[in-house]
Amino acid sequence: MKYKDYYAALGLERGASDADIKRAYRRLARKYHPDVSKEADAEEQFKVVAEAYQTLKDPQKRAAYDQLGTHRPGEEFQPPPDWSTRFDPASSAQEGAFSAEGLDLSDLFAQLHGARAQARGTRAMPGMDYEVGVPITIEQAYHGTEIDLDLNLQEYDEQGRLRRVPQAFKARIPRGATDGQRLRVAGKGGRGAHGARNGALYLNISLLPHRIFRANGHDLYMDLPLAPWEAVLGTSVEVSTPGGPVRLRVPPATRAGQQLRLPGRGLPRPGTGGGSGDLYGIVQIVVPSVISDAERALYQQLAADSSFDPRAHVA
Repeated sequence: MKYKDYYAALGLERGASDADIKRAYRRLARKYHPDVSKEADAEEQFKVVAEAYQTLKDPQKRAAYDQLGTHRPGEEFQPPPDWSTRFDPASSAQEGAFSAEGLDLSDLFAQLHGARAQARGTRAMPGMDYEVGVPITIEQAYHGTEIDLDLNLQEYDEQGRLRRVPQAFKARIPRGATDGQRLRVAGKGGRGAHGARNGALYLNISLLPHRIFRANGHDLYMDLPLAPWEAVLGTSVEVSTPGGPVRLRVPPATRAGQQLRLPGRGLPRPGTGGGSGDLYGIVQIVVPSVISDAERALYQQLAADSSFDPRAHVA
């Protein structure tokens, strides 16, 4: 029987914690997922990573695997002489311990991750969890949306072999979804084998670039161009928000780079408390590139009459 190093497959040491195992699996599953990876051996690597995770995430299976000892990947080996007895439920006080009764060495690793073992019949095996990137617009995040997903997921068949299965369904993205948010859709991952539960599908939300808004959590930011006289004298301007245009008061003596806040005009905050984030207009002073003779005369008059020195602090 050739040895498979499940820890090395996940890039981990043998003493890795459960959290380390889960993080490594999520990272590598995203890297090698056949629907997104450009690597030539992505599908085979994905199978190896999935097989390793199915074994190491389960305490009983991991304990049985660890008892096999350490060998070089691909090295022929035999389990310890008492391995079958030690992990046989008939001789173990631990309910649900891993069974190795009648173990067929040619099927050892398939049996470790729950596939069909020739001497033991079939075994229930939960479906695999999957992650998929979901880019949405800021408008969709503001109002909520429903997206169509057309996926090809890998799942185990009745013989414990991985196969690709197309799956199409609609997923609801709630109001206020934010960049980097991870949404769980129960039962839409890989199909469970022999009556076990289906896996979950995790939607990794990303916000598409917008021509006006930039998001930071539930707050939105936008550039707010003002003419010099608007900044000096103050004014009221109409600005766009995801919920429609509103008026924004610009106070006198507004400076370039100043942030003017519109409370509650950002993305909704779902859940207890509700409310919404804020919208911030970042002031930009814009000067005209073409002026008339009359306008030039007014600027010249202002320059002659004004005592303002914009460089006084650096003199």
